[in-house]
This record gives sequence, structure tokens and C-alpha cells, in this order.
Amino acid sequence: MSKPESNTAAKTICLALTGASGMPYGIRLLECLLEAGCHVQLLYSQVAQVVAKQEMGLTLPGSAKEAQTYFRERYTALPGRLDVYGREEWFAPVASGSNPPDAMVVCPCTMGTLASIAQGLASNLIERAADVVLKEGRKLVLVPRETPFSAIHLENMLRLVRAGAVILPPNPGFYHHPQRVEDLIDFVVARILDQLGVGHALMQRWGAAGESSWAG
Repeated sequence: MSKPESNTAAKTICLALTGASGMPYGIRLLECLLEAGCHVQLLYSQVAQVVAKQEMGLTLPGSAKEAQTYFRERYTALPGRLDVYGREEWFAPVASGSNPPDAMVVCPCTMGTLASIAQGLASNLIERAADVVLKEGRKLVLVPRETPFSAIHLENMLRLVRAGAVILPPNPGFYHHPQRVEDLIDFVVARILDQLGVGHALMQRWGAAGESSWAG
């Protein structure tokens, strides 16, 4: 990976992986956040475990303790800090407005998760963390991987945008002439990192051709 921009102060980011297709986006985002020195609070659903296995051949552990060991060993060389919390771990920092993260990303985000957040439900830690982030005025980025969108999907998205969330569908551009699938993934991850204010060097910025400064 290229060296990320150096002007990013360490941030605490809650990252939730749910059971929509698009797990490579979430895993790449996790890697980039740790590369940038962020403190990542990782949550994932049971269906996310199924999708990770199907799309990437990753066997995500069922317990938070095992998952924390798994990911820390996987990214041991990266400078960021990683904590993993279980779906019912209500004493996790992200469950309370007294200790919210700087921002939260749900990537990929199922339409079920999106709907639950839009309605203010908090039946698991992912939904509760999102509710906390919204009520505390922190940035919430949802990456819904679904097509086409129904009227219900769109109404839920509009409700969330009005509440302050960012809806960021993983729609890669092609003006940067991608040569690999990884280039398309990095395009979307770069957009997410920009929303979080996290420096990166995933691609060249528009209008910066010929310059030495790289980013997304």
C-alpha cells in the first residue's frame, strides 16, 4: 500500500460489516484505517460472516475475542489500534453517548440494517452504535450495496440524510482508468475515507495530473 497522507490526526472510527454483498470494500477500508493509524472499533453481523466466506474466502470467528486475535494477527504490521466487539456487547464504548467514536461507517450496509437505523431501532450493537453516532452529531456513513432501490429503500435513505447521515453507494468511477478489480474497490474506499477526514494515497485527485501529491 502507498503511504497515506501524513496530515491526519488519529481518529476513532467504528466500522460495522453487515451481510450485504461488497465485503471487499469493508475489509479494504479496515486495512486503510489501520494503515492511517486510526483506532478502529470493529463490529460485524452473523450474515457478514457468511458473505466474507463466500466473497473472499475469509472465515471470520464467531466470538469477539477470537476475532480480535484474528484481525490483530492479520494486520500486525499496521500502526492503528483495533478492538472488536460482539453483537450483544452492551458495555462496549460505542453503546453509549458518553463515549462515541469520531465517526461510524457501515460497509457494506444491508437494507435491513439501513431501515432499522432509519427507524431508530437498537436491537443489536451495530444499530445502537449508529443511533449513538447520529444523536451525538457525529458522522455516520452508510454504504448500501443494493440495486435497484425500491421506494422504501429511497425513503429510508432520505430519512437518514435528513437526520445527518451520509449515504454512499459503492459506485466506482472509471475516469481514473482502472486496470484491476482492486482499483475499483480503492475508488470507493477513497470516497469513504474522504468523508471521514482520513488521509490516504489510494488514487490521484482530480486535476492533480502530473503532480507528486496522491490521494483519493
